[in-house]
Amino acid sequence: MKENIFDVLIYLFENYFDDDIALLPDSEGVKSELLQAGFESAEVNSAFDWLGGLAKQSDSTSSISSSFRIFGAQEQKKLDIECRDFLLFLEHGGILTASTREIVIDRVMVLEHEALSLEELKWTVLMVLLSQSDDVAFSRMEDIVYELTPALLH
Repeated sequence: MKENIFDVLIYLFENYFDDDIALLPDSEGVKSELLQAGFESAEVNSAFDWLGGLAKQSDSTSSISSSFRIFGAQEQKKLDIECRDFLLFLEHGGILTASTREIVIDRVMVLEHEALSLEELKWTVLMVLLSQSDDVAFSRMEDIVYELTPALLH
């Protein structure tokens, strides 16, 4: 089975995370379940490392009121123009703050992917927002990830 870290993270998100990303029940038990489900050990460990880094970032989030973001060369390689525009869209739409944007960029940069797809970026943003306990922003992002349109939300 050829899986990547996003497959593991999405599986964890959809099956284990209710309100708080830091509350992974019995991580050794969850790792065993993931291995039994067919995920590779390296990818499972990478996913848990990624989540551990997210928890550390979330705990040490400083408040950045507003800023102008210039992407470095490595960031531009990992995030194409479509992804960078999407981050800007989310920030201007009030879904991301400058602080959460920086956490998203940090989590993206530690991934082994050479370049990230827009879909992978959306999932990254969703997981970061879950860790921030911002229910409104998380809910709005969840609608974007699952492609729910306002017309479908009565």
